[in-house]
Amino acid sequence: MSYVNSVLQPGETIKAIGKLHWIIFLRAFVLLAVGIVLLVYAETLSTQLGRLVQLIGWASLVLGVVALLHAWFVRWITELAITNYRVIYKRGFLRRRTVEMNMNKVETIDVEQSVLGRLLGFGTIRVRGTGQGIENLRQVAAPLELRSAITAR
Repeated sequence: MSYVNSVLQPGETIKAIGKLHWIIFLRAFVLLAVGIVLLVYAETLSTQLGRLVQLIGWASLVLGVVALLHAWFVRWITELAITNYRVIYKRGFLRRRTVEMNMNKVETIDVEQSVLGRLLGFGTIRVRGTGQGIENLRQVAAPLELRSAITAR
């Protein structure tokens, strides 16, 4: 939480820290699993067809590793914190986007969860304030707990 810790004001304490849910890795896991299955299946096929399936399997593995690294990086560079004075959201590494909203300016907090999101514990949070709002925070872990941290002043 380097950004959040660097912008804390005197007397300001962190009430809750939000993070992206592990579901952001799902695409990478599927690509890796497909690649492994295709490589195993390629061993049972004839020479030319086996080589084609093996090539597709290796491509799927490479794409899976790239997707895994991308999801990890996005999760690493995204910070969400609720303090006793404000809501702080930061995303980005070289090009940074930060949004901070004072607690007394928060009007509503919307939480959207699909059936899968309710089962696995992730959702989208939208914080709306007077005159502005924080962008949709998608695939956030434990969104109801974060909403409660914001509303429990």
